[in-house]
Amino acid sequence: MRVGVIGTGFGARVVAPVFAATPGCDVVDVVSARDVDAVERLCRRDDVDLVSVHSPPFRHAPDVRLALASGHHVLCDKPFAMDAVEAAALLKDALAAGVVHAVNFEFRHDPARLQLHRLVADGGVGVPQQFAWTHASNVWRRRASGWQFDRALGGGWIGAWASHAVDTVRWLFGEIDDVVAAPRNTLQRGDAEDGITAALRTATGVDCVLDGTGAAAAGLASRVIVSGSDGVVECIADSRLTLRRADGSREEIAVERGDGESHLAGMRRWAEVLRDAVHDGAPVPPTFADGAACDAVLDQLRTSARSR
Repeated sequence: MRVGVIGTGFGARVVAPVFAATPGCDVVDVVSARDVDAVERLCRRDDVDLVSVHSPPFRHAPDVRLALASGHHVLCDKPFAMDAVEAAALLKDALAAGVVHAVNFEFRHDPARLQLHRLVADGGVGVPQQFAWTHASNVWRRRASGWQFDRALGGGWIGAWASHAVDTVRWLFGEIDDVVAAPRNTLQRGDAEDGITAALRTATGVDCVLDGTGAAAAGLASRVIVSGSDGVVECIADSRLTLRRADGSREEIAVERGDGESHLAGMRRWAEVLRDAVHDGAPVPPTFADGAACDAVLDQLRTSARSR
């Protein structure tokens, strides 16, 4: 699979090296999202099978459409689009093009998240009842400026972090029915939120609390808890799962992550899945449909947050 990458940030630092190291894949070029001419040339190349879009969110739609116009398969980073309307239009365009389309929720393929998903799906906690995710990072405190702080450019912690959290909730428990959110703008470096606390309820009746920030004074290990009728599982820093059952027993579940930054473990497996999907010509989740469903929830989060 011949891959062209748009984006010299995350795209060049993580995505391109992962694809380059994946058997059966070749990275033909990495171009800056700011260089519109280079992006157009890449998307028109006939020696590209997959265009991997890692431009800022306000550039996702035009970059995706350029790739689709040339009949290329597309991987698009999250948040998928600027809003649910744009996301639905991109999904329609991808279906019309008949290509493999995917959204880069790479953490679905992270070893710890896969363990958690299997455990919940196999009834390890019984009937799921509650979900909580706490994430405190100082990554944005180290930024002086950028599109991340500009709401009009798709910035904000809702798109940066809550998109992953919402996708995880949908993946584990199904669609989300109800949303209430309270934003925070701790750093005051723009008009976009740099933290959020949200309460969600799924159609299956699972109550979820998401509490995340990119503006913490110091970073802490993320903590995910799923509580069910028969047990509770806790995942710390995507490296250790502990299952506590109602009968008092306890099980530690080992996770092999490998070396490198947090995105790498999931991205490596995701690259293999995408390679096989392109070979077979069959989209695999998370697709643009998942991106559109996630964006619909993100719209609700933003609306709820701004109403406050």
